[in-house]
Amino acid sequence: MSITAPAPSTTGIRTIEHFIDGAYVAGSSGRFGDVYDPSAGTVAARVELAGHADVERAIASSAHAFVAWSKRSALSRARILVRYRELLDANADRIARAVSSEHGKVIADARASLARGIEVVEFATGIPHLLKGDFSSGVATGVDMHSLRQPIGVVAGITPFNFPEMVPLWMLPVALACGNTFILKPSEKDPSGSLLLAELFVEAGGPPGVFNCVVGDKEAVDTLLHDPRVVALSFVGSTPIAKYVYATASANGKRVQSMGGAKNHAVVMPDADLDATADALMGAAYGSAGERCMALSVVVAVGDATADALVTRLQTRIAKLVVGGSLEKESEMGPLVTGEHKAKVTGYIDSGVAEGATLVVDGRNATVTNHPDGFFVGATLFDHVTTSMKIYEEEIFGPVLVIVRAPSFDEAIAIVDGHEFGNGTAIFTRDGDAAREYATRINVGMVGVNVPIPVPMAFYGFGGFKNSAFGDLNQYGEDGVRFYTKTKTVTTRWPGGIRAGAEFAMPTLK
Repeated sequence: MSITAPAPSTTGIRTIEHFIDGAYVAGSSGRFGDVYDPSAGTVAARVELAGHADVERAIASSAHAFVAWSKRSALSRARILVRYRELLDANADRIARAVSSEHGKVIADARASLARGIEVVEFATGIPHLLKGDFSSGVATGVDMHSLRQPIGVVAGITPFNFPEMVPLWMLPVALACGNTFILKPSEKDPSGSLLLAELFVEAGGPPGVFNCVVGDKEAVDTLLHDPRVVALSFVGSTPIAKYVYATASANGKRVQSMGGAKNHAVVMPDADLDATADALMGAAYGSAGERCMALSVVVAVGDATADALVTRLQTRIAKLVVGGSLEKESEMGPLVTGEHKAKVTGYIDSGVAEGATLVVDGRNATVTNHPDGFFVGATLFDHVTTSMKIYEEEIFGPVLVIVRAPSFDEAIAIVDGHEFGNGTAIFTRDGDAAREYATRINVGMVGVNVPIPVPMAFYGFGGFKNSAFGDLNQYGEDGVRFYTKTKTVTTRWPGGIRAGAEFAMPTLK
């Protein structure tokens, strides 16, 4: 199917439209937002912000498409997803460049995050097996019982700016494979990669209306939260918005997966391989400029000797970190997504200094020769941070790593468990007993043992604890299948087994 992209603007700044019913369509709200090139610090595009009528149009399209899509066999839906995966692979560079250009993460990181999303598409192609129900023969004389998993209807996903390709792919492949239709509301800060996901699904043979994409702000979100035709909603973003989405959608009778913020801790034991640990922390703390919900932003070093040795190693590595334009091959870390976010991150660094933390490496005055106006913040490292400091308590979402010193393993566990977030954590150690005890005791949803970013594979599921997640089921994996289906149980007795005469008591099986 040939899809026509929006025509170039006469001003030289392109306009980003919505993707509804298999085509790019102009919005009707008359409202626009700026999309930046973070490396240059300039406006690269303007995006139409969906109003109530635009979202209603997408919902109506999805509701209409659900009738036929839900009746297709699971195998035929899986075959479309197989072609979809192939197209995602074939267009990986195109998607990665779109993401890097608007988000600021380097190309290699954009490619890698897309690959993790494609893993969920691969998982969803196994839907004929995943939808198999249970069957019990002869639960009573002449009576059989079986269960069915059926699609639930029009579902929606609201996704953040930091992973405009991966996070939507955590949701939509499973939702579509189960027979639902899907509406994506990506971040208005960097929507082009998300829109390409919708475009490629239609190219793979997906019927128009099965996957729609509308770009907007709170007006679009509220329309999805309140419209009764949307029966389930998945969200990833900050905790205040996650709470709002969960409360509002639940009050309107919808199923909700709502993933919030994080402050991921790495406990470093005295016996850890500190060179390997420092390498792992560099990627986990400063990859994607720290704009990851699974970024390791706190190190809990057990013992002063461990902390001192780790700080020395991190200083050496930070000095060699290549910060540059997101599309430049040699860049290891790019800019932040907007100037507003840069100001927020540097404000946190100011706060850490004011509260008395030791600023080991200051990234506030980072300069990139070829991009003097880009939204760059260099890798920043704090030591001697306490749990009462703002830079410890709050999610910074930038390239800022803080070190908290703990006298013992038990105290390290108490520090991690005492934080309001419980998204991801890691322990670095050679001691199997300490690793096993940590993984068992810690009140965090995803745990890595010498693995800095423990995002589960597609056949498990992503989800945190405490103020990092709201809702009963994780994203993707078998929990995703449960979330996007309803279970129906059928009890069957054929005429030869029916007893004569009416029964007025509660039925029993004999």
